[in-house]
Order: sequence, then C-alpha cells, then structure tokens
Amino acid sequence: MGGFEGHLFPGLSLFFYGLYHARLVSRALICNYPIQYPPRRPWSKGRWARLQQIYYVGFVKILSACILVAQELHSVHGQFVLISKIYHQRNFLYRKQWQHLTLYMTFFLSGCVDVVSQNVLPQRCAALEQGAQALGIFLIVPLMVSHVQDSEGVELQSHVLLTQAMFLLSLVVIAELWAPNMPQLRVMKAFFYMVTGSWLMQIGFMLFKPISGHKWMDDDKNDVVFVTTFFCWHVAFIAILMIWIYGFSFLWYCYIC
Repeated sequence: MGGFEGHLFPGLSLFFYGLYHARLVSRALICNYPIQYPPRRPWSKGRWARLQQIYYVGFVKILSACILVAQELHSVHGQFVLISKIYHQRNFLYRKQWQHLTLYMTFFLSGCVDVVSQNVLPQRCAALEQGAQALGIFLIVPLMVSHVQDSEGVELQSHVLLTQAMFLLSLVVIAELWAPNMPQLRVMKAFFYMVTGSWLMQIGFMLFKPISGHKWMDDDKNDVVFVTTFFCWHVAFIAILMIWIYGFSFLWYCYIC
C-alpha cells in the first residue's frame, strides 16, 4: 500500500464492502429477514435467469485483489525477489511489498471461498465464508503492527489509528463466528469496514496529496494531534452515514417497493 494509489484502491474496496454489508443488515432489520446470509436461490432455466441467480460478491473480491496485486507489482522497480544473494549474504528485500501481497492474497482466498460456497456447493456454507473472512482480517493486524516500525510523526499516528480500527474489526468478525445471527455484530462489522476504508483513503491524501497543498510536518505537534481529530471526524461521519443508510432503506422497503 505504498504511494497514493496504494492507499486509495484498498480503501475504496474496504469502504464499498462495508457499504454492501450496511445495506444487507438494514434490509434484514427492516424486512425481518434472518441476519444470516440468505440461502442460495434455486436455479431456474434460461441463460439470463441463471446469470441473475449468481452471487457476484466473491467475484468482486477476486477482481479487486487481482487489481491491487497488479498495482503493487507495477510500483516495484527492479527484479522483484524475496531474498537476494550478494557476496554470500542473504538479505530479505521488498518487505513492505511482500506484506501488501500477503494481505491481498488473504482477500483473494476469501473471494474464492465465497464463490465456491455461493455458486458451486449444493448448499451455501456461510460459516466457511465467515471463517475465511475472519482469517483475512486477523492477519492484517500483525502485518500492520510490523508495518509501522520505521515510521514516525504523522505517518506513525495515522497508521496506529488504522491498526486500532482493524483490531476492533478483527474482534467483531471473530465474534461473528460464534454469533452469526446477532444484528449488533453485523452493524459493527459494516461500521468498522467503512471506517477502515475511509481512513485508509485519508492516509493516502495526508501523506501524498494533501488537500491544502501543504505537506504535513512530522515535527509539528499540531499536525500529529490533528491526525487523531480527523480520525474522530471519520468515525462520526461513518456513524451518520449508517443512520442515513438505514433511513433510506426504511423508506425504500416500506413505502417505495
């Protein structure tokens, strides 16, 4: 996730995935649907009917992971290797890039599990999908902790807050394995997905393309303090967005549909 695009594209993916879950949980609460994923719809005859019955979320995950991997490899200059041999010494190279690729591969595998469970198996296995998702989110936390070891100032503070949000998200998705039908967990999962995604995009703007046109200064305590302030604004904005999604869904399913 180096560079502006390396923060923007993953942030967009996480934010829209959280938006998707916010819509699902709002519809479930309003229409009194089960909070668990809906069962697989029966196949019907006809070419277009089958296309309409395919679940596309897993395919979107796979496509997003492939785009992120391609973007990461494109940003690497030189030969992309894991270990180099120089004068009988073995040195690990591109440590951050390998961390990014490990993270992207977890989402790729989660997408593959979703595709198999939703479109291949005779009966959808939601527990398998949630387990793959929890594994991917759980692996993000140690990667992010080691990712900021050589950071300081604004970059360090912003990534510490990102790690905090991801840690809370990992707790929610792990707890969801034991309580899949609890609406509070589904709401918190959608909330933390959107917080993580929006804040990741904000980090890209702060570090590489500040909106004010002036670079954030690591030696300025005011800049470091305002990073936390902006994070709190993101949390408040996502909370308001969740309320708006629920209100719009209520109007849609109760009065329009």
